[in-house]
Amino acid sequence: MFSHVSISVSQFDRALAFYSPLMAALGLEQRFCQPDTPWAGWHSPGGQRPLLLIGHPYNGQPHHPGNGQMVALSASSRAQVDAAHQLALAHGGQARIAPAQVVAD
Repeated sequence: MFSHVSISVSQFDRALAFYSPLMAALGLEQRFCQPDTPWAGWHSPGGQRPLLLIGHPYNGQPHHPGNGQMVALSASSRAQVDAAHQLALAHGGQARIAPAQVVAD
């Protein structure tokens, strides 16, 4: 169901120092860490999804409550993404960006 959950952080090094040992204690593996971007992600052993991500907000704006938090739902095809997006818009949803491309695990 979930593809990933993203947590916005303003101080990446501090957040990485916090989440790295916490994720290890929970038995999660680090999938990647890119301090220059900055972002990092963890997943269950042997899996690719769901991911827990930390990093600066995707839109490049400063971190603040509500900016940078993201929950992404997984879909089985591009057609399913497009249909769900249109349904959400028809029921009052608003789109600030186009739906993401399907990423195969």
